[in-house]
Amino acid sequence: MPERIHNAQYVIEEVEKAVVGKRDILTRIMTAILAGGHILVEDIPGTGKTTMALAFSRAMGLQERRVQFTPDVLPSDLTGFTVYQKETGKFVYQPGAVMCNLLLADEINRTSPKTQSALLEVMEERQVTVDGVTRRTGDPFIVIATENPAGSAGTQLLPESQLDRFMICVSMGYPTVEEEMEILRRSQAEDRTAGIRPVIDAASLREMIKEAREIYMHELICRYIAELARSSRENSWIELGLSPRGTVALTAMARACAYLKGRAYVIPADVEEVFPSVAAHRLLLNMKAKVGHIRVEEVIRQILENTEKPALKTRR
Repeated sequence: MPERIHNAQYVIEEVEKAVVGKRDILTRIMTAILAGGHILVEDIPGTGKTTMALAFSRAMGLQERRVQFTPDVLPSDLTGFTVYQKETGKFVYQPGAVMCNLLLADEINRTSPKTQSALLEVMEERQVTVDGVTRRTGDPFIVIATENPAGSAGTQLLPESQLDRFMICVSMGYPTVEEEMEILRRSQAEDRTAGIRPVIDAASLREMIKEAREIYMHELICRYIAELARSSRENSWIELGLSPRGTVALTAMARACAYLKGRAYVIPADVEEVFPSVAAHRLLLNMKAKVGHIRVEEVIRQILENTEKPALKTRR
């Protein structure tokens, strides 16, 4: 276990060769990968979303596919399709983009709702059904999707059902002056991900995901997670609170967070640390909050402050 934990840190260090100054974001994404979840990266164009996703796939030695979503991308481009071969008299399956380990769904909110919905089954079940035949994707299977903020030209909102299938949502944000100077120094390289070497492979990542799932979680921590979910559903600013799928994601993220820190058990601080990334895209503010210019980050902070943390006794 310790060796594999170091491997996770090595992956982050490799990604930092292409992404400048986003250690906290990279750690959160690595946590979600160890939790077996999918990642949504939302930000304005040009902040390094695509570079970051490509860097992760290369650092983990995964089979990757990239889809640049546009209004004319079809569901069959993702799931695959069957073609009749005259020579053999049989229908042959042509794999789609999802038949891989890591799918980079670039600008996912620029495509049609029909194509977006084609991702639902594969994100949840890790399988696709084409012409009545079900086929498994790669193992592991991770979707890193990028999107531009709602209101940008040519974009449309993702439905709640699809947002809920992303374990976390993060934002890259603008770099600091020092970080932007470093970006300028590196800008002469044609491919910023060219120098990234794979430090693990798919088999190693599967073992790491399995180990993270086995991290011990006390019943009081489980109750704390359930209380956070209840608080989100009863909050006066929220119309749609955390779903049961969201609480499952929060549990998996807390375990992966403890695993990444080298602990064999979860503490309340792990839950607090990952809660904003898990909840932000799942909570839907009501009209009263929108009129009052209440931000979802403020509501999340309020939920954490008003929910009592469990006091766990430690052995000496």
